[in-house]
Amino acid sequence: MQRIPEPELMNEPAQVLAYAHADFAIPHQYFIDLFRDRFPDLSVKCEVLDLGCGPGDITRRFATAYPHAVLHGVDGAPNMLAEAERLNRQAQLANRIHLIEGRLPQLDLPPQHYQLVINNSLLHHLPDPFVLWDSLRRYAKPCADIFIMDLMRPASTVMAQQLVEKYAAGEPAILQQDFYHSLCAAFTPEELQVQLDEAALSGLQLEVVSDRHIIIYGSL
Repeated sequence: MQRIPEPELMNEPAQVLAYAHADFAIPHQYFIDLFRDRFPDLSVKCEVLDLGCGPGDITRRFATAYPHAVLHGVDGAPNMLAEAERLNRQAQLANRIHLIEGRLPQLDLPPQHYQLVINNSLLHHLPDPFVLWDSLRRYAKPCADIFIMDLMRPASTVMAQQLVEKYAAGEPAILQQDFYHSLCAAFTPEELQVQLDEAALSGLQLEVVSDRHIIIYGSL
């Protein structure tokens, strides 16, 4: 199946509410568990850049898992950030999670500032994936740690629909539709490896970690 790009931003009120209140506990906790496993000795006492934070569930989980970290969550959707701010205050984490509205590649962030950059499910939203790879060099320190988790594209639209039925059958229709489109917009592991090679990011390695997820991690 060829890649079918989807809109870069998710800012419609119905989308925001659906994502903010959906039960993503299993995949989002999996993100944290995988990070701990791949960086077992990392204490994370620094400012962390979370690109494409959305309503901030992973950002808050990361802040809870690493209580000495300060997180800068970036998203281009103002409605998503407004919901993230509300939920951050509710979780009493607003003092450690700072939200920034902006879209790659132009962000008002200090260059080569962050020792750790994370993101979940941003890559498949980007029309040009090299926007992300270039941004890592722009905003991360030269030897920064990187952890990315994203969907991977199945071999056919039939398989994409099967994944939707397997993992999102009980979710609202808007989430099922977005999940399907995201699967179709995702990259294959082979495509991602070519991107990493072309971007000269040899310090990052790619790993398939489920029937729908890949991780890319390591040091710049």
